[in-house]
Amino acid sequence: MTGEIKKEINAVTDSTTAKVTDKELELINAYSRRKLTKDEVYVFGVVLCDNDIDRDNERFTVESLFELEKLFVGKTGIFDHSPTAKNQTARIFACSVESVDGRKTATGDDYFRLTARAYIPKTKGNDEIIQAIDSGILKEVSIGCAAGEVKCSVCGESLNHCSHIKGETYGGRKCYGELCGIYDAYEWSFVAVPAQRSAGVIKSFKGKEMKMEEILKSIYTEKDINLSGEECKKLCSYIDELKKSAADGVYYRDSLTSEVLRLSAVVQPDISRETMESVAKSMSVVQLKEFKNAFEKRADSILPSVPQLYKQKNNITAESNGNFKI
Repeated sequence: MTGEIKKEINAVTDSTTAKVTDKELELINAYSRRKLTKDEVYVFGVVLCDNDIDRDNERFTVESLFELEKLFVGKTGIFDHSPTAKNQTARIFACSVESVDGRKTATGDDYFRLTARAYIPKTKGNDEIIQAIDSGILKEVSIGCAAGEVKCSVCGESLNHCSHIKGETYGGRKCYGELCGIYDAYEWSFVAVPAQRSAGVIKSFKGKEMKMEEILKSIYTEKDINLSGEECKKLCSYIDELKKSAADGVYYRDSLTSEVLRLSAVVQPDISRETMESVAKSMSVVQLKEFKNAFEKRADSILPSVPQLYKQKNNITAESNGNFKI
């Protein structure tokens, strides 16, 4: 099967659609004849498709998602794939492929999805559409695109030229079609009955950003937590600082251990280096420091350290050198 493909997708409503960033407004104005303001546009997120098996027993490959990422920017959102001007509802101004941590597809692969940001002009004629999106009435979407080939998951050949049937199982392997070689994207539509199960208008909520102490407390006390992008960045930065501090601590401990072993050879020569190394491994940094201070005092009494130009007092008298007189 090649040519036009329509994939219906299901998801939920975005509760942060009204917030428009300066960068988003700049991208939106690339499509408008005049400069729009933030108050004139309604922005929302939508999942266009993913790499999971859908109700048609087909799926996009991850490579296909990246192909669609470029093709869908600027594409129009309509209703029920009816390509008329009066059905034009929204326009995509940004797309990206993202992975969802911890989520797997039906085949056990890492889950990827193609997300987009779209805008609708805030006009009286669009008030009902915006309200329908906010209330969750409009949430399922479908995409129209063109694939160069649909490969069989069992044999790897084109499904048009092999004997396998989608949905059937062969030797424990389910047959499904992999949509490859995407070469065009037509439009995306709001629909009533989706084929893909896990996409559509994205629901999200950005509450009060947690402080680092609150993030750490949540990690220790909660089984499952959801962090915003900024909170994840903050946590990663905190972890990076801990890694740097840990590296400094390892360097300091190694230097302290080497000094303790050196001094031990001076003040306790009967204890082998291997034994002292084994003992030092079990010591804390504080204990190593105590041993170093104690060993230094004992070493000074055995081999006192003196300045290089220190002149020792000479107790030898001239009379005692009589045997050496000529």
